[in-house]
Amino acid sequence: MEQSKIDRINELARKSKTPEGLTPEEKDEQFRLRREYIAEWRRAAEATLDNVYIVDDKGNERKLHKK
Repeated sequence: MEQSKIDRINELARKSKTPEGLTPEEKDEQFRLRREYIAEWRRAAEATLDNVYIVDDKGNERKLHKK
């Protein structure tokens, strides 16, 4: 995710804690940006786990499988 989008997420989070809060448009933008961030984080985590192998006591390697 672009750093500018992460900065915008943080900016909206700080503004939401102020007395004025967020406008409905800003809440919608915050929701969309957070959803995009989480989706990208999940893709990266899955890519990492795709390269993880379990080694048993005998030294055999096997890939992790999704449940």
